[in-house]
Amino acid sequence: MKKALILQGGWPWHKPAEVAEFTARHLLEGFEVECFDTLGILEANRLHEFDVIVPIWTQGELSPFQEQSLIKAIERGVGLACWHGVSDAFNNNHPFKLVLGGQFIAHPGDFISYEVNFTKQDPLTEGLSSFTVHSEQYYMHTDPNNEVIASTIVDGDNFKWLKGNEMPVAWKRQWGKGRVFYHSIGHSTKELEIPEVLELTRRGIRWAARD
Repeated sequence: MKKALILQGGWPWHKPAEVAEFTARHLLEGFEVECFDTLGILEANRLHEFDVIVPIWTQGELSPFQEQSLIKAIERGVGLACWHGVSDAFNNNHPFKLVLGGQFIAHPGDFISYEVNFTKQDPLTEGLSSFTVHSEQYYMHTDPNNEVIASTIVDGDNFKWLKGNEMPVAWKRQWGKGRVFYHSIGHSTKELEIPEVLELTRRGIRWAARD
């Protein structure tokens, strides 16, 4: 049985404990799961025991040792699978953002309805159709090396000069021997329950988990 590590914490308005419980119950079937509400596990020389790390975290900061421990584990083959607020977590930890492949910048218009389109044939998106979600449409700076598998057309709200640009919603990437998966949806468990989001997230976690 594969092992998953959930890290939950940070900004309380993203309800990390509630999302962590949902994740363990509905997204990690078939995994042995350990969940921590502090970052101390990153200092415990145990990360090699896990096949995938699922941080449910917004804001906060990693110590230099915690950051290097996490990055080295991924380089050696532990997967990283995450969504939404993680692109706004550990913002002073630039090496972590380099691994993740993106950085949250803003969500112009706050909560809006927007369409998510799957951009390429891929095992993670096979059989999934475009869908509409009412949530924060994340505007991000992203790594051109990302393999983008879902995107949206930016509304821009008052920033009319942003309107019509294509913005990644989900990507996957390699970091050393580790696999990294991210999507920007998931402000609440209600969003994660959208069938396409639920299936994409399950597939992304399984894909990221170490072979």
